[in-house]
Amino acid sequence: MHRQDQRLSSMKTGDEKSNLRAQHLLHNKRIVQEMVEHAGIQSLDIVVDLGAGKGAITWDLAEKAGKVVAIENDPAYAEALRRKSEACSNVMIIERDIREAYLPKEPFHVVANIPFFITTPILDKLMDPPGSSFQGAVMLIQHGAAKGFTARLIRNPRLLKWRMWFDMELVKVVPKHHFSPPPSVDAAILRIRRKKDVTVALHHHHAFEGLAEYGLKYPELPVYEALKGIFTPTQMKHLVKDLRVDRHAPICTLNELQWGTVFQAMLERVPAFRWPKKLKKNKP
Repeated sequence: MHRQDQRLSSMKTGDEKSNLRAQHLLHNKRIVQEMVEHAGIQSLDIVVDLGAGKGAITWDLAEKAGKVVAIENDPAYAEALRRKSEACSNVMIIERDIREAYLPKEPFHVVANIPFFITTPILDKLMDPPGSSFQGAVMLIQHGAAKGFTARLIRNPRLLKWRMWFDMELVKVVPKHHFSPPPSVDAAILRIRRKKDVTVALHHHHAFEGLAEYGLKYPELPVYEALKGIFTPTQMKHLVKDLRVDRHAPICTLNELQWGTVFQAMLERVPAFRWPKKLKKNKP
């Protein structure tokens, strides 16, 4: 889990922790309209509303999209959504935990006010593997988490992998008083868009994940120190020149394009048996 996301979701105690796990319903219509506009939904699009609640976003999406899939785990909310959806032929209600729900196999978008405490599992479900049918999202998440996901320095291998195939942008801060009950922290609109041009082919995503986990195990290490187990001294000399960085620069300062350069160098110059292997993933 991302450091900022983990701090906000696991270090709370007592009332604060209960507040984080509560379902914070958005009651500002203008924010909903802004989210739908930022998503750029077209009439043939499939859109998923994760954690639909009372449908604050669902029905605005229904006016724009070809099909809306509203996923809600609370039985009372799900039943209310089902009753209201009888008048909307393009809305499907699924009563299920978001983490266990099946997502569309066809290309789809997400516009949602997601449960804050499972932000990372939700993003992982959408963007891993990167070759899934997920195209992009506009969602409300904790402000601190949004800042971490869009930070210049990349210290987390999972975040690096997401950002190799998806652009992530913090659109605006949404103060906590726009929710009921209000969360203990402000929220933010996070926009995610699939990259048109990528430096690592989708079929290499497992190999890249191994590189990311290896290289960012200690994110403050110098580039040459973090990668010396992969590249020979001569290879490292050429790599640093290609990256146009000081060999003593912390590995976390590399951007996505530079990581693409590192990966291509590994493919071309390093025998496959020396490539770092990705760790087994524990599903949330």
